[in-house]
Amino acid sequence: MTVTGLRIGVVGGSIAGCAMAIAAVRAGAEVTVHERSDGALQERGFGIVMPPPLHRELVADGYLGADMETVPVESRVWLTRAPGGRSARELARQTAPVAACNWGLLWRALHARVRAGVYRRGLPVESVARAASGRGLIRTRDGEREYDIVVGADGFRSVTRERMAPDVRPVPAGYLAWRGTVPMDVLGDLTGPLELLRNAWVTLGFPGGHAVFYAIPGPVPGSRLLAHVVYGTAPRGADPGAYVGELAGEHFPAEWAEVVMRAAPGARTHHPVADLMAPRVAEPPFLLAGDAAGVTRPHTASGAVKALQDALCLERALRDASSVAGALGRYADERTAEGARLVELGRRLGRDLVEHTPDWAAMGPAEVEAWSRAALGGDRSYLYGDVHRP
Repeated sequence: MTVTGLRIGVVGGSIAGCAMAIAAVRAGAEVTVHERSDGALQERGFGIVMPPPLHRELVADGYLGADMETVPVESRVWLTRAPGGRSARELARQTAPVAACNWGLLWRALHARVRAGVYRRGLPVESVARAASGRGLIRTRDGEREYDIVVGADGFRSVTRERMAPDVRPVPAGYLAWRGTVPMDVLGDLTGPLELLRNAWVTLGFPGGHAVFYAIPGPVPGSRLLAHVVYGTAPRGADPGAYVGELAGEHFPAEWAEVVMRAAPGARTHHPVADLMAPRVAEPPFLLAGDAAGVTRPHTASGAVKALQDALCLERALRDASSVAGALGRYADERTAEGARLVELGRRLGRDLVEHTPDWAAMGPAEVEAWSRAALGGDRSYLYGDVHRP
């Protein structure tokens, strides 16, 4: 399809919105991004990871510059606390390469490739609608604009998804995720974690949950942060924000508990885990991307990954289809199925990593391998390397 002159409006200017704008411009469309925030977003978010092949593809295709820092590691190490003590016991190692990123640096790298004048800040989208012409309308306080395609990249509380699928609501998992980052240079005395994280990322199992630790680029070139996320349930009446310290003190090896304790208040957050999925992620003239299309439990590490893959799919669909309807139909077929797969995978992993945790202390390499295969249930996940393969 020749898309020169096709007008595309993107609701939301975060990672998904910037990536979709780049995709549309690369396919020849005229794009406007509507971002509600009046300031820069690079301070938002914590650590994320992506498959190294996806990172290489994004650099080769011009979505990201080769100068955007990542921390690539090849191995996943499984730990638990040794029975009767506060030291760590290694359970297993798996080959599971990831490229670890800083959310803010990733947003900055994508935003830099969205042309000046295309990105409109500080104008929240009040509503989206279908015009009499069949095109899409985006309404903000300074008026309304008509587009051939309206891309909803407006996150968990998407007004675009509400227009397309008003009955879709988040499904709570019943537990929390605590996230935090700590500058590596204040952890110099924690030699065990620092040495292990030079070449690996870590999953730490405990009764009723697990935690993940990995190094990411810091805000200053060459600096490093230690990112962590802890999954578990806070007792009724407990302060959820403070409880993660109690949980780490009770269940983690001493050095790993110390990592969690040293996260400054401004570098930590927590939220209930939930998921949702739109029944179909495109219906002309509307299209959903990133968390607007579907939110998976974080165990899949697919939030930013899915948004970036959505953008690559949109570019292909716009280039190859003979009409807007055809392009959106292809996008919907591919990305609805993938989103549904990831939601189901996240639920299985949440069940086995949090809701019904195994006896971590009794496990070794063979048991971790067998457990991983059972949790994946024949599915695939880059976080488990080759485990899913027969």
